[in-house]
Amino acid sequence: MTIDVYTSAGSKKGTATLPAAMFDADVNTGLVHQFIVMQQSNRRSSIAHTKRRGEIAGSTKKLFRQKGTGRARRGSVRANVLRGGNKSFGPRNDSNYIKNMPRKMRRAALYSTLSLQAKEGKILGLESYPETIKTKDFHTLLTKLPVSIGRKLLFVVPQKHRGLALSARNVPGVKVLLAGYLNPEDVLTSHSIVFVGDAIKKAQEVFKAEEGRKVVNDEKLKVKSEERGKKSDESKKTNKPKTSKPANSSKKKEKTTSTSDNSKSA
Repeated sequence: MTIDVYTSAGSKKGTATLPAAMFDADVNTGLVHQFIVMQQSNRRSSIAHTKRRGEIAGSTKKLFRQKGTGRARRGSVRANVLRGGNKSFGPRNDSNYIKNMPRKMRRAALYSTLSLQAKEGKILGLESYPETIKTKDFHTLLTKLPVSIGRKLLFVVPQKHRGLALSARNVPGVKVLLAGYLNPEDVLTSHSIVFVGDAIKKAQEVFKAEEGRKVVNDEKLKVKSEERGKKSDESKKTNKPKTSKPANSSKKKEKTTSTSDNSKSA
């Protein structure tokens, strides 16, 4: 799979091939959903807070005697059924919403989103960007690139680029992200993704998406399965079924010998 590469002036320079391990993987929607739920849950901060019974100011004295009044049994004024009492099962600011996923699942989810965007033709390359900090120059570059201004655009850089970050921060909908911080949420919600310079190579190094790694693993699995099959065939040939002797035969012999001895003695 190839993408178009543009210069900093906005003119098309050529094409670049995308690594198949990252941009031609199988799309697993279940993993993508699980990753995005985890990402949003880890970003969540609990603000709402209700007091427990021990945190409310009030007397702990029993309101009235247990029997004889004809009223319901009442304890402290801080009970949850009374006005001004505590809140049962209310939200707390110490709630923990942190989730986690294994590394292989996280990477598979990222590869799925990148592959999906690559198939839809939303990925392009930018050769370089100057160090000048001018929002006007950045906006003119966007007008020359095949992107929709006003939609969410994601610029992926291999390392920190001060000029691009400062010139793009005043343009609404544009986000500059390091290659090592690629995530499915930013990839999916972006209308166009622009890889600047060696950002693809840097992402490949960070996420260790080696070319042909899946093929090599499949070949190793095939070889292992063949070896196991050969070993099982050899074991079947060498291990002959053993003839099992009846366990009670020796006891029967002992009984017969003892009866014959008794008959002789008689």
